[in-house]
Amino acid sequence: QAQLVESGGGLVQAGGSLRLSCAASGRTSNTNYMGWFRQPPGKEREFVAAVTWSSGSTYYADSVKGRFTISRDNANNTVYLQMNSLKSEDTAVYSCAAGRLFGDYRKGAFYDYWGRGTQVTVSS
Repeated sequence: QAQLVESGGGLVQAGGSLRLSCAASGRTSNTNYMGWFRQPPGKEREFVAAVTWSSGSTYYADSVKGRFTISRDNANNTVYLQMNSLKSEDTAVYSCAAGRLFGDYRKGAFYDYWGRGTQVTVSS
């Protein structure tokens, strides 16, 4: 099994930046997509961004496009989410997930392994 550990969350003012990290360990050879999801208070979990280990292709939700950047470091099995121009509506628990080789990366069911999540709070 793969294990995922997120870090980098915290409290930031609107307009500020944070970088989240997701360290993957264990059996990750059967995964290709790495995704970030978030769950705002009282709302359902939503897709944020995804990247593939193989080619580095990236995908974003419309709500974060142009502000967030996802990247991966294959040598260190780590995925990053650089978040700029943060807004109060970005406040959520952010979780990373490891998904399969092919499928709909926007759906939570596509991912087999999940981290515990890290809290991001943006004050206005």
